[in-house]
Amino acid sequence: MYTLYYSPGTASMVVHLALLEIGCPYELVKVDFAKGEQYRPEYLRLNPLGRVPTLVIDGHPYSESTALLMLLAERHPEAALAPAPGSELRPSWYQWTVYFANALMPVYRFWFYPPDLGQIEHSPANAEALRERIEGAWAAVDQHLAAHGPYLLGERFSGTDLLATMLMRWSRNMPRPATEWPALRRLADLVRARPSWARLYELEGLTEWRS
Repeated sequence: MYTLYYSPGTASMVVHLALLEIGCPYELVKVDFAKGEQYRPEYLRLNPLGRVPTLVIDGHPYSESTALLMLLAERHPEAALAPAPGSELRPSWYQWTVYFANALMPVYRFWFYPPDLGQIEHSPANAEALRERIEGAWAAVDQHLAAHGPYLLGERFSGTDLLATMLMRWSRNMPRPATEWPALRRLADLVRARPSWARLYELEGLTEWRS
């Protein structure tokens, strides 16, 4: 049994999708950001940074969405969220999973949270620089998918596609959403057609960017 502390549509989304793909039992606990529940003492004891996700495994709390995705893939090889260790595709799986964690997730955080850069709102120069970084990263992924897709590992779906699609969802209200690149749109459509995506929307009460 796992316990996932989540907030709808945030970085916890990829962990929730992974749990649904695995099909194992888990408990879902919503952390209401509007009420500041991420800063309550009982939650900070689990996650001192006051962020989601937090996944409790065997009584111990762990965080960082990409790390949790990789851990779940390792703990549940039968779900095929990652190629087997030592297989030809395993290095690419590591590469793309870490790429999203490094090249996109921190930049998105700066985009959505200007105070992290010491600003109440982004200056035009900062907003433009962040936009260019995000769009440049997506352009590189689209180029790879156009040549080697439809999934990041070619014909094989993996948990990294869940991570990519969560991040594409975050771009939905940006000046250029990720789905304006054709190969990215094709990947997003494939992932959004999976039962795990529909079930997550039901459980988390999401509506935007469903399909």
